[in-house]
Amino acid sequence: MMNHADDGGRITGTKDENYDLIWFAEQCLSNALRLETYRADAEEAGDTELADLFGKAQSDSTKGAELAKDLLARRLGAR
Repeated sequence: MMNHADDGGRITGTKDENYDLIWFAEQCLSNALRLETYRADAEEAGDTELADLFGKAQSDSTKGAELAKDLLARRLGAR
C-alpha cells in the first residue's frame, strides 16, 4: 500500500501497518479540525442542513481517530 517509503521499517523504524495507522489517525484529526471550520461557516450562513452534515462528518472523523489511537496503543503495548 505504501508508495512513499515501503521499507518495512528499515529506514523509518516504524512498521508499515503502524505507520499507516498513525497516518490514518492524523488524517482523521486533521479532517475533524477542517470540518469544524466548514460547520461554523455553514452556521454563520444560516444553513443548518449543511452545518448538521459537517457536524456528523466531524463526529465520524473524531471516532475514526479514537479507534485508530486505541488500536495503535494496543499494538504498541503488545511489544
